[in-house]
Amino acid sequence: MDGTVLVADDDRTIRTVLTQALTRAGCKVHATSSLTTLMRWVGEGKGDVVISDVVMPDGNGLEMLPKIAEDRPGLPVIVISAQNTIMTAIKANEAEAYDYLPKPFDLPDLMKRTARALDGATRVARAPTASEPSEALPLVGRTPAMQTLYRVVARVMNTDLPVLVSGASGTGKSLIARTIHDFGDRRSMPFVTVTPGDLVDLEGPSRVMARARGGTIVLEEIGDLTPEAQGRVVRMMDASGEDRARFMATTQISGAVAMQEAGLREDLYYRLGGAVIDVPELRDRADDIPLLVAHFLTLAERDGMGVRALSDEALALMRGYVWPGNVRQLENAVRRIALTAQAEVVTRAEVELLLSTQPKAQPLLGDGDSESLSESVERHLQRYFDLHGDMLPPSGLYARILREIEQPLIEIALDATGGNQAKCADLLGINRNTLRKKITEHDIRVTRRRKMM
Repeated sequence: MDGTVLVADDDRTIRTVLTQALTRAGCKVHATSSLTTLMRWVGEGKGDVVISDVVMPDGNGLEMLPKIAEDRPGLPVIVISAQNTIMTAIKANEAEAYDYLPKPFDLPDLMKRTARALDGATRVARAPTASEPSEALPLVGRTPAMQTLYRVVARVMNTDLPVLVSGASGTGKSLIARTIHDFGDRRSMPFVTVTPGDLVDLEGPSRVMARARGGTIVLEEIGDLTPEAQGRVVRMMDASGEDRARFMATTQISGAVAMQEAGLREDLYYRLGGAVIDVPELRDRADDIPLLVAHFLTLAERDGMGVRALSDEALALMRGYVWPGNVRQLENAVRRIALTAQAEVVTRAEVELLLSTQPKAQPLLGDGDSESLSESVERHLQRYFDLHGDMLPPSGLYARILREIEQPLIEIALDATGGNQAKCADLLGINRNTLRKKITEHDIRVTRRRKMM
């Protein structure tokens, strides 16, 4: 890399690490813990790229972006932030930051983004918002899985790309689709949710398009559509005109698996796959549970259920429970306990009673270190079947279960081998070509990296 990078962060360690890495890559670096100093450098014409934190001792890095754009039009600014919320990603996007990375960030990834900025990669203009979005967005979480989701949502929001949102029941797929619409360019246009019943006859598509009027059409559980209905959706998506709608779809089954096991048409899958958003299950972001509990208690208080807080012991029980119904189940449980709690501080005993009424209440881990993998898998599978009561789970269970096991196994093995695919294939005992095929099939991101704080 060749150029001068301005680094602004109040964390001395981050400034040191970035200065050393960028210098080794051939850049000149000016680093500061002050936004005032950063703005002075920008005003003096220094720097080809800016890397700035959001929360600084003397101001907010995002609020400086319009001033930087005014003083130095086209100067790329890469925003890094420990405030890992959807609003941070949205505001960085709307302020026309060149890029946004949540902390903890991947150092090689940041270096690649900086190199692209120095090479003069084209900045994508964002449309201004009609009004400042509310901070009280219903997407809550600070785990890496949610950070990734925030970045994808922010990037696709003001595009016309079709979006396929996949995830288990209760993870918030429809909420993701609604957020993309409400904060995107089409926010003033209709938001139309389409069910299989809306497409049972030949006139269904025209009625849907008339309701949408160039807004957003969301196809709920796309895999549940009949082949005939799927064909009608394909023709709807291919229709052109001034009032062409944006299409999004949700599915409980991964698109690739749905194509193989649930009869999803290949042409429809590829049309919907302009952007694919995988919503993590709550068990994969259990560290977000305390934040979600606090959020739902605040909403319950707003609805007149009284001021409530969980004791540390009670919160630990909520954190350790496997929520098979995901965020929706957690929200219902929190609202119930907010309504029935005897005092402002919810006790461990009250949470124990609550969890005893949930489907097959089990801790996240086994009762002891003696539990074998097969016993753990059997326990989780039995709980999954119990959750459906007298009904059978959706078809395609075999492929879904294999994917549930195979994907994390490959991801953990890749992480353990530092992203070295040859070592990973050897560790797993499979052919390297097979590993590459699985990485592509599961859309696994492979990065040879070392983590930083």
